[in-house]
Amino acid sequence: MINKNIWYLPGPFHQYQEDVKALAKASGLRIVDASVTESREDAADNVPDVTVKEVPKVLLIDGGNSSFNIDAFRAELESVGLIVESFADQALVRPEGDLGPNADRLFQVFEAINAGVQSLRNERDGEVEKVKTLQKQVDDLLAQAEQARLADAEAKEIADLKAKLDAAKVTYRANASKESLQKQVDELPKA
Repeated sequence: MINKNIWYLPGPFHQYQEDVKALAKASGLRIVDASVTESREDAADNVPDVTVKEVPKVLLIDGGNSSFNIDAFRAELESVGLIVESFADQALVRPEGDLGPNADRLFQVFEAINAGVQSLRNERDGEVEKVKTLQKQVDDLLAQAEQARLADAEAKEIADLKAKLDAAKVTYRANASKESLQKQVDELPKA
């Protein structure tokens, strides 16, 4: 007895609305792609009915004009590609010729983005300059404060030296330097 259990079905199998593998299993059939073999040996007589999925249609609407200019569409798409690439390279360049409405609008949007980014850069650079100026002022103030601290320390040392000389009843010039006062203090007899 011959077992006719092969379902010769043209592939690809995803083109069918039904799950052909499940149908084959339920019917006890083995699927063979009919588009890759010429043999129809052991072909089953009763195979399930299947329907091919409808291919989605691409609608191109151009205002009711029946003659769609595919070359203009391709040229605009090429312009869009050039604009996007130049924007990605951070050197926005407008392609020559008529861009078409979509490519022209895209270029305008990218120009606005670039202008906004440049404005932010300028503002940032101005703020950086302000920070540098303020930091210089802070550094100058810190240096002045250090000088004032050193001057106060020296004035305190001079006052201490003068106090020692006054206690020893030694005369000195009112505007004497710290070194001369120190020398006079050093010459005082040790008590």
